[in-house]
Amino acid sequence: MRKLLMHCCCAPCFVYIENDIKINGIKNNDNVLEKVDLTAIWYNPNIHPKVEYERRKNAFIEFCNLKNCKNVILDEYNMNRHIENVVLNVGEGKKFISRCEYCYYMRLKEVFKYASENNFDMVATTLTISPYQNHELIRKVGMKLSKEYNVEYISTDYSPHFREGQKMARELNIYMQKYCGCVFSFDNGKWVY
Repeated sequence: MRKLLMHCCCAPCFVYIENDIKINGIKNNDNVLEKVDLTAIWYNPNIHPKVEYERRKNAFIEFCNLKNCKNVILDEYNMNRHIENVVLNVGEGKKFISRCEYCYYMRLKEVFKYASENNFDMVATTLTISPYQNHELIRKVGMKLSKEYNVEYISTDYSPHFREGQKMARELNIYMQKYCGCVFSFDNGKWVY
């Protein structure tokens, strides 16, 4: 059985995916359902503010404990460094065309690095359940990192199950956030804490 490392952006996005993988396996790049040895990984230093970062991390841990799901926490919070890297790397003539592309790359790079160092066969991300994320850009980043780290990237579109996953998370009383997570989406939404 091959080992899958699933990057989790948040617990609500993982609820449906964890259940589906446990029951059916994951659809591999040959479009075949494959049973896998699943480990979830938390790496989201983009989340703002710190209290929100902690809420989401703790909800992820709580859900993994509830479902007896193996998990890894790469606990890093440094908003100043995150914003500095966005400014240095995003824009015309720079490495990334958008903040989101940089954010996908930055998080998935650490996940691929961990996967490579710990003998995982595949990497996937829960970002692909959200209809609000750029799936083609996530796939592009995942495929690039797959070549760099020699770990297969699995791109499964779970977005048709987004609402179902949200309903499942509410039934489990999992913390549900109201914005993407970064300081930019926080300000755009005028969220008040």
